[in-house]
Amino acid sequence: MNRMPGEWLRQVAAVLETLNQGVIIEDEEKQIIFANAIFLRMTGSSAEGIVGRGVAELFPQEDIPRLLEQIERRRTIGRNQFEFYLPQADGGRLPVIVTARQIEGPDARLYAVVTVTDISEQKRVQTELSIANSLLEARHQEIEEDLLLAARVQQSLAPKSLSWGAVTIESFYQPVHTIGGDFGLITPRADSLNLLVCDISGHGISSALVANRIYMETMAQIDQGAGLGRMLEHLNRFAIQNLGNSAFYFTLAATRLNRLGRHLQFAGAGHPPAIIVRSGDSPRLLESRSSVLGLFEDAVADQATIEEPVQPCDRIVIYTDGFTECFNSQQEMLGVAGLVEIVRRTAQLPLPVMKQEIINRVAAWRSGVPSDDMSLVIAEVV
Repeated sequence: MNRMPGEWLRQVAAVLETLNQGVIIEDEEKQIIFANAIFLRMTGSSAEGIVGRGVAELFPQEDIPRLLEQIERRRTIGRNQFEFYLPQADGGRLPVIVTARQIEGPDARLYAVVTVTDISEQKRVQTELSIANSLLEARHQEIEEDLLLAARVQQSLAPKSLSWGAVTIESFYQPVHTIGGDFGLITPRADSLNLLVCDISGHGISSALVANRIYMETMAQIDQGAGLGRMLEHLNRFAIQNLGNSAFYFTLAATRLNRLGRHLQFAGAGHPPAIIVRSGDSPRLLESRSSVLGLFEDAVADQATIEEPVQPCDRIVIYTDGFTECFNSQQEMLGVAGLVEIVRRTAQLPLPVMKQEIINRVAAWRSGVPSDDMSLVIAEVV
């Protein structure tokens, strides 16, 4: 068996022993002529059990083709690095990074210096991360399914277009995420029709949960026949007492029409103004008299409600600020004035077409996708 010259082998071995890696040296016949202490510990073998054997003899038969492929690659390019494993005396398999380099000895023969780096800890962490990622993925899927269900529930609560007495209504709702913090109400009663849009601060799940709670409280107030001012007081008090530590607040605009559609009550709380369009007249704005709800005990004004006569063909528009606080490519905000102009220009169209044109023209102004939830209710007195 050919051997590396003894003195050179001792010198190389002395250097290799200082490395924090397992090292073997093999000759041209692919026989191991040196194995350092770390390599022996990795395999759980003795020098007598390693030195003099062929490298392939250390591995099971099924893994030899891949090993020989890597060895041949080393012989072709002179150096190679790959991930493999070391068989251990107890039957274990130690994951390692193998680096093999071909060198020429003083006897003009070629030798291979093979270093192996234990990566079992990295593999353990990798496995744990893989398990954690699988659990996270499963949890993410559960959340997505919950969100889709919540979105279906929220969409089921969104106001629907309808006709009631002398009034026809069109509505629109679009959350910026799967679920949102806006909601609208269209609630016909025996002698009145209630129209309302509400905007909870923030976006996403937390806002949607608050919106759902405020929705239920609002419905309860309407069912009890509460006046609009009294309803605002109750909602403000409820939010402060039950949601006061959550930093949530909300705005709303509410209108109430009588059965004949000839008398309107309006109450707003920190909300963009309602728009009334009458043929031949400039649009009129009904401003909020109360401030945002959920922050201050005195948010609701003493005279919170506005009384307004209406005529046949009048149209009433209430909306959330997703329609007004949108920006074009020059960072100019559409604003209330811009929306009022869109409403004015579309007011002679059939009501469903008017609704769609408002949505389309706001989208044409806006640069990019919506950044806020959007709710819209339009009522026409016939």
